[in-house]
Amino acid sequence: MADKQKPRSENEIEADLSATRDRLARTVDELTFRASPAEVKRRQTEKLRAKRDEIAFDDDGEPRLDLLAIVLGGVSAASLVVGMARRLLHKR
Repeated sequence: MADKQKPRSENEIEADLSATRDRLARTVDELTFRASPAEVKRRQTEKLRAKRDEIAFDDDGEPRLDLLAIVLGGVSAASLVVGMARRLLHKR
């Protein structure tokens, strides 16, 4: 059979309600903080910086020269293509 609980006093009920209100207020404050544009921006910036560092640096904190060479090669190739295209188009 189910245990019967003794009836709670008015003071106990009010104390429970007050504690619940306090927890709810803290939860709402926390959600408001997490959803604030400044906090969202800070978290996203932090994630992007961490990702950038993960890609650009090895485990010892040294720059990844292999990726640097690839990027510089791509920039050089793009510059050559743009320069040649401008030269061909402006000859007319």
